[in-house]
This record gives sequence, structure tokens and C-alpha cells, in this order.
Amino acid sequence: MVAINENIRFLRKKYGLTQGQFAEEIGIKRSLVGAYEEGRAEPRLANLSRMAELFETSVDTLINQDVSKLTDMELKSHAKFKLAPPKMKILSITVDDNDKEYIDLVPQKAAAGYLNGYSDPEYIEELPKFRLPQFNGHGTYRAFEVSGDSMLPIESGTIVIGQYVESVADIKSGKTYILVTESEGVVYKRVFNYIEEKQKLFLVSDNKTFTPYEIHMDDVVEIWESKAFISAKFPEPGAEDNLTLERLATIVLDLQKEVIKLKGN
Repeated sequence: MVAINENIRFLRKKYGLTQGQFAEEIGIKRSLVGAYEEGRAEPRLANLSRMAELFETSVDTLINQDVSKLTDMELKSHAKFKLAPPKMKILSITVDDNDKEYIDLVPQKAAAGYLNGYSDPEYIEELPKFRLPQFNGHGTYRAFEVSGDSMLPIESGTIVIGQYVESVADIKSGKTYILVTESEGVVYKRVFNYIEEKQKLFLVSDNKTFTPYEIHMDDVVEIWESKAFISAKFPEPGAEDNLTLERLATIVLDLQKEVIKLKGN
């Protein structure tokens, strides 16, 4: 039996639409799109008709066929949205009385809810917010509290500030990003871009005990390029620093010996 919810989700992603954009095109609430895609509600015939019109297919196809197995010709889907890697769009931001954007903070405890609320203005409005002088120029920024130790020396609890990435083409291989994904939630990783070749991103942890993995672009909701981090913990001295401290200790001991010798004379 064909699952209508899976057909709706597949076609929405195929045409690079967020749930918010899709809801706007159909004339329904974004939360209702989520309910459709999760199978918690079934669309009425009027909404199914609007969906079929949007994707230039038929209601019968939506409810009776597995659209993921159909060709574009079979779908007759020469819709107004190009079949290309989607460009993501900021749906909700917060500003002050002078229309200057805040940096909204997504704490660890809110990360799970962010996947469903990122496009909801009321949800974003309730997040903690702050502003930093160096990020008052162009671009939109958001801060995420990372969890786990996969990106050491960036420790769990560190707040990473990211700048919104408008297009997947702007992802630079080897740089670190915060990714909001449907399967993994919010993750902070070093990213390698294989969109053109495989429609995938390769995610690598700086902590080498964690295995790299791939995700498909259909799984990605938002991408933020990391620009700065805030941590309550100061870095421990590295190997070079330890050597320097040892040399300093040796110098102090030598000086003390020289002082003792001088006193003895």
C-alpha cells in the first residue's frame, strides 16, 4: 500500500521546498505539513488537488503510486521549482527596534525542538538572544550549544556561532559547519562537499575516534558556517607549551643554584 505521507515528503524535497514554503504554496499551516509527512493526518481532497497542481501530476498518482520510483516524465513534473540542490532560506529571524538582527541561541535542551521549530517565528522569538559587535554587519548568524566530544578540542557545552549559508554551492570542503538535519538533528562537523558528484556531504569529526559518514542533501534542513565559539573552559597547555614550561622551570632552578653559590662565596 502506498504511503501518501512519504509521497508528499519525497516530492517536497525533490523540488527543494522547506515545509514552510510548501505550506505557503498550498495555503495551509506549516504544522499541518509536518502532520501530513509524519502520517498523523491525511490531507483533504482539496489540499491533495492543490499539491497535484503544484507538482503538475495527478491526485491518483499521489495516492496510488510510489512517486520515488517514477521518472520525471511519468510524474509530468515540469513544475516551477527546478530539480536542483535546494537553496535554503532563513524563514524566521529576530530583530530589535532598529531592525538589527539578534544572534539567536539554540541551547542543547532546545536542539531537538529546533528541527520542528526553525521556521516558526514564535519558536525563534522564545530562544535566548544576544549581539556581538563583530557580527553586526552583513549576514545572518545563529548560535548553537554543541554536545558530545566528537569535535575536541571544542568541548561539549561550547557555543558555536554560525553564519547562514544561502546555497549548498557555497560549502567549502574542510571547513566546519553546523548542520541541521532530519536524521541526526543539529550536528557540528568538518564538511567535505560532494554535492555535484553524489548529492552528498561527507562529515568528519576532529576527534579521530569517531567514524566519518555521509549524508544526502535531502536530509539537510539548514547549514551554518562556523565563525566563532564561546567556551567557559580555557584550553589546556599543548605539548609545545609543556616543553616551554619545563624550560622555564629549569631556568628558575639554575638561577636558584647560582644565587646559592653567590651567597656561599
